[in-house]
Amino acid sequence: MKPVDSSLLKKEICEECSRLRIPLVGFAPVERWEHPPEELPHDFSTWIPPEFWPQSIYPETRTVVVIGQSVPLPILETAPSIYYHELYNTVNTILDIKAYELSTFLTMKGHPSVFIPRDGYGDIEVLLEKPLTFFSHKHAAYLAGLGSFGLNNVLLTPDWGPRVRFTSIFTTLELEGDPIPGDDLCTHCLSCARNCPVDALEMEEKADFPPPMDKVSCATRSRRLRKEYRSPCGICIKVCPVGQDRETFKRGKTSMYTTRTGFEKYHQAWEHVRRYGSKKHIHYK
Repeated sequence: MKPVDSSLLKKEICEECSRLRIPLVGFAPVERWEHPPEELPHDFSTWIPPEFWPQSIYPETRTVVVIGQSVPLPILETAPSIYYHELYNTVNTILDIKAYELSTFLTMKGHPSVFIPRDGYGDIEVLLEKPLTFFSHKHAAYLAGLGSFGLNNVLLTPDWGPRVRFTSIFTTLELEGDPIPGDDLCTHCLSCARNCPVDALEMEEKADFPPPMDKVSCATRSRRLRKEYRSPCGICIKVCPVGQDRETFKRGKTSMYTTRTGFEKYHQAWEHVRRYGSKKHIHYK
């Protein structure tokens, strides 16, 4: 039996991701959960307990392939709204389908692989009782070198800031991990904390990382927005200044979200969207 050429297979996976129009892909060996690289600035053992490791969920896992889909900023800007609600559902469905296709692609090549759904909970009520899922894609994305954590407790990427959704594929393939840049993409502007409608984010920087947040308050707001057909909230990720997408969509000034003067046409557009399709109208919060 010929030995597996991991570098060639990694290239094939990237090519398959390109064919599937997956803009972000990263690779993390399972050893990074058990023995985080020494250069990491934070102690992973305190926030990824063993039962949440990929090898604890699918014991044959040797590498986690993380994929990401971007969330278009102009649609997110209408949030909370039916428009963003539908976009969120669409991106989630696309992620699940593409992760399934990628895991099947690898399995058919003789490397058993399984995908992990982008969300691991049945309903928001479950998160109110226990605000955890059985696997964290954002931590996997971090270990796969795709970005750094922001003060909003979300992974930031160079191209889209926090406006990315992730999911993961567990594969039996042993592949070389992508480098973890170690750069702090967060500008520490605290805009996410200032604009949070339920004050779920800390206004002061702490040593803990990701920084603490009030997950129950966040989930409670999500429950209300879901009943109004305008979930998720999305405010902390739309006001974040990080990401090349701000230049792409010509949204360099994040003051546009809190100031109407000079940005009237944008506010009029957002208000128009919020008037329709949900049980709440216009209100920002």
